[in-house]
Amino acid sequence: MAAMCAEARAGAAALQAAGADGRTRALKAMAEAIRGASGAILAANAKEVETARSKGADKAFLDRLTLDQDRLNGVADGVAAIAEQDDPVGVEKRRWSRPNGIEIAEVAIPLGVIGVIFESRPNVAADAAALCVRAGNGVILRGGSEASGTTTEIIKAVKAGLVEAGLPEGTVQTPPDANREWVTALLSLDEGGADLVIPRGGKPLISHVREHANVPVLSHLDGVCHVYVDAKADPKKAKDIVLDSKMRRTGVCNAAETLLIDKACASDLLPGIAEALKEKGCELRGDEASRKIVPGMNPASEEDWDTEYLDAILSIRVVDGPEAALKHIAKHSSGHTEVVVTEDQATADRMTSAIDAAVIMHNASSAFSDGGEFGYGGEIGIATGRLHARGPVGAAQLTTMKYIVYGQGQIRG
Repeated sequence: MAAMCAEARAGAAALQAAGADGRTRALKAMAEAIRGASGAILAANAKEVETARSKGADKAFLDRLTLDQDRLNGVADGVAAIAEQDDPVGVEKRRWSRPNGIEIAEVAIPLGVIGVIFESRPNVAADAAALCVRAGNGVILRGGSEASGTTTEIIKAVKAGLVEAGLPEGTVQTPPDANREWVTALLSLDEGGADLVIPRGGKPLISHVREHANVPVLSHLDGVCHVYVDAKADPKKAKDIVLDSKMRRTGVCNAAETLLIDKACASDLLPGIAEALKEKGCELRGDEASRKIVPGMNPASEEDWDTEYLDAILSIRVVDGPEAALKHIAKHSSGHTEVVVTEDQATADRMTSAIDAAVIMHNASSAFSDGGEFGYGGEIGIATGRLHARGPVGAAQLTTMKYIVYGQGQIRG
């Protein structure tokens, strides 16, 4: 692992020397290489999906694992979109002067080497590699065993694109197998290891990373996301937003898991929302008040309020206005994404100010909590902590800064 990190660091130096135009050429070549390797990638993926299905994997897992031609085209399009982004390296974020005449500039620079650990979503390999290249970083990619063949084919294509652009293929590294000891080795290295590790997976992976990490970690945690429908919500917006937030793709981290609805409008709006959800095959689990309004709903337990279903299941609670919704969110939110549906600007301002989450939507689906939708081209994950980035992590979030001080011979004396 130390040798892999050293090679990735050498690749990062080559990326920096290549400049913004060189990194752009590399990204365009990577996108084309992924398109050219689509046959090998999809064949490997089909085998792994069938293996997972034969082992009884649930629908959410299979959805995260599966690549079809449209999804793979989207992966390549995402890499191409990252190529068209403004390069974050060398950007002067601010400049100021001091009374003694010196000027200080804060400039973005690459982090160095980034380790990305992920499970069951092979597209993360392409997104992570592209974002790291855009930001001038070398990267160590370690995917899960369930998608190792697909991930290997994607990384082969990425490396081919780097070589086509005249850059070292070692800029992007991956262990030779999916043994978790590689993860432990990556986490335990201090000198000469990764500058940042980003884990993207379930709670067992996150716990393993936290237990063994000797390097900074940027965690992508679970998404217990809420939609709050206020008494002054537009009925059509409310139904459309709830339906899209929950059912667009149930196995992703930005899917809604709980609907909170103001008791002042619940009798009018909840029956229609519930019917639309049930028509899409969603199981509803409600508190006592919501089950009085929609009698066929299953009862919700206390555990439901803290559960990331990653499936077509939604828990529903009737609340006494925005303050009660805020209390529920504060207790049960994972800090990922929260949605407020209301036409009352004062309520919207109160809730968006008070909610502690990485992303807060006002009158928009939680599905927009996504690096691509933010204009980042892709994302390595949604960071739910507070350091050093929060929300969708794109190329700009994979940089740090240095300060350049400009003087004319000043001394402190």
